Amino acid sequence: MPEFYRRWVHAREEELCSRATDRVVRPFEWGLDWTAAWPCASIQVRNGRNEEAYLRLLNQTILESSDDFFGYQTPTDFSLTGAMLRFTSAVATPYPENNTVHAQWFPARISPIAPKPSKCAVLVLPHWNASAEQHAALCRAISLLGISALRLSLPYHDYRMPPETVRADYAVSANVARTIDATRQAVIDTRSCLDWLETQGYERLGMVGTSLGSCYGFLTSAHDDRLRVNVFNHCSTQFADVVWTGLSTQHIRRGVEPLMDLDRLRKVWRAITPASYIHKFAHKQKKSLLIYGAYDTTFLPEFSRQVEAGFRQLGLDHSTIELPCGHYTMGEAPFKFLDGYHICAFLKRIL
Repeated sequence: MPEFYRRWVHAREEELCSRATDRVVRPFEWGLDWTAAWPCASIQVRNGRNEEAYLRLLNQTILESSDDFFGYQTPTDFSLTGAMLRFTSAVATPYPENNTVHAQWFPARISPIAPKPSKCAVLVLPHWNASAEQHAALCRAISLLGISALRLSLPYHDYRMPPETVRADYAVSANVARTIDATRQAVIDTRSCLDWLETQGYERLGMVGTSLGSCYGFLTSAHDDRLRVNVFNHCSTQFADVVWTGLSTQHIRRGVEPLMDLDRLRKVWRAITPASYIHKFAHKQKKSLLIYGAYDTTFLPEFSRQVEAGFRQLGLDHSTIELPCGHYTMGEAPFKFLDGYHICAFLKRIL
């Protein structure tokens, strides 16, 4: 029965993944033009190094001074219109649409569960290629707990998508430096949202990140003391390994593989890999919930178990939930309700 069930889940994952017929295999690019605005680029000049050697050097410099790399000036043009918060990203890109950050606001609601709204708020970071409507149901459920929720549109997603794209291809792609830049922007936009929440009087702040949003959330939390409560909904150690082995990223691998193997890709994406910052994360007082699918074909279960092992080894305050599903099937009934229940119960109890 377990083997039959595994095959059934994997077949369903394949079916759901194949529904997206607009994936594009883009050519491999080093993308050094994206490094010009990075703080480390003013410290480390190229000096005749080839592209790969220079990116490895920049990655090493970022790891040594990551607070500078993920540092920023707080935006000054926050504007809440109706239920939409907008502001100019502290990271400028060549795409005007992407430079305006959108975040949907779900203030805490009075309910039998929460007769009085709290001074707690949660940032919700969606999965890769999430539409503007996805994760809204989770945000509404969180608001019924008396906890306000702010759903961030990730770089190059939904409202922020450049007109020449139909997917969030520029967030994760075969362009090495652009992928790093998009990750940096996501972390800084998330921290800017925390700034806004503080101006609104929120004192206890948490984060729920799903898939790519989980990666962005971990990097943010490792660099920001304000995120005391974290839900990592799908989690992995190495950024490159997910791209290389994941079902949903095989088109990216096809663009990368002719010129790059997995070990080399790990080295040029070290600066955006969660495992690179686990010791920095461990130095902060945080409570975390790790959720993953036992049959995940996008974030392979062994990667999630490596995260859990790292948390245990470092003595981090955490709980773990393994659901009997995969990556895509976690978004289907009954698993999405189990997932939502565990997220909401954890936030209500801890935050």
